[in-house]
Amino acid sequence: MLANRNKFFAGQYTYRLMMVCLCVVVVKNPVSAQMIVAHRGASYDAPENTLAAFRLAWEQEADGIEGDFRLTRDGHIVCLHDETTERTAGTNLDVAASTLAELQELDVGTWKGPEFAGERIPLLSDVIATVPAGKRIVIELKAGSEIVVPLARVLADSGLQPEQILVISFDEATIAAVKQQLPHLRTHWLSGYEPDDDIGPWTPTAPEIAAAIRRAGADGFGSQGRRSVFTREFRDALANEGVGEFHVWTVDEPADARFFQELGAWGITTNRPALIRQAIGAKRR
Repeated sequence: MLANRNKFFAGQYTYRLMMVCLCVVVVKNPVSAQMIVAHRGASYDAPENTLAAFRLAWEQEADGIEGDFRLTRDGHIVCLHDETTERTAGTNLDVAASTLAELQELDVGTWKGPEFAGERIPLLSDVIATVPAGKRIVIELKAGSEIVVPLARVLADSGLQPEQILVISFDEATIAAVKQQLPHLRTHWLSGYEPDDDIGPWTPTAPEIAAAIRRAGADGFGSQGRRSVFTREFRDALANEGVGEFHVWTVDEPADARFFQELGAWGITTNRPALIRQAIGAKRR
């Protein structure tokens, strides 16, 4: 009996030692297959936030697509980055003051090239319809918390699984509203960086980011991919503040992508998914 007990405890010790070694390997060698997320679709090659760009992103082996979403005057969620249509359509309509019918009269493809003539501003439901099984959509909310109830309706009818969806926003209140009404969805709060003064530190700092994420109830952080700020030390400072999950945007240079891959980013958002796929290798499973 004593011999059996000794074998048991020896086995437990061996198991624990193996687990410690495994944890060390994981920490020193972050997962090598980050999510490659197509920023506004494959927007280097096709007009941003159009179905053409999203479909091309899948052809370029993106793991996910990211789009910007706003609310129309008549309560529809449409995919457009700016508050107005002037930059991509050449006609200046305010999205929040316009109806879906008015917005969908506009051509938002020709500015990129004649081969994209006739591309229209898509609905969120149109964009979701392009998402293959097992792939993901990152939904950046450009409106305030008033968009959350319509968002819930669209997602309920979408057929997507919660793990296929990440909701992101620069607005704390919007993220908080998503977590309150759709607590099963993952969210990231977004921020870029500005110098505090001409010679001062960049803001927000790691503690400020962590505080914002706690206030919003977000699950992680979406960071501007600025390597002068987001260093290994900054990553570690975030982790010490309790922020472990992060993604970076907008990363179009292979060297930058490999750097953030080594830091363990959940995802790398890029205008050039084919190039970045080639740069960082294996697909996320």
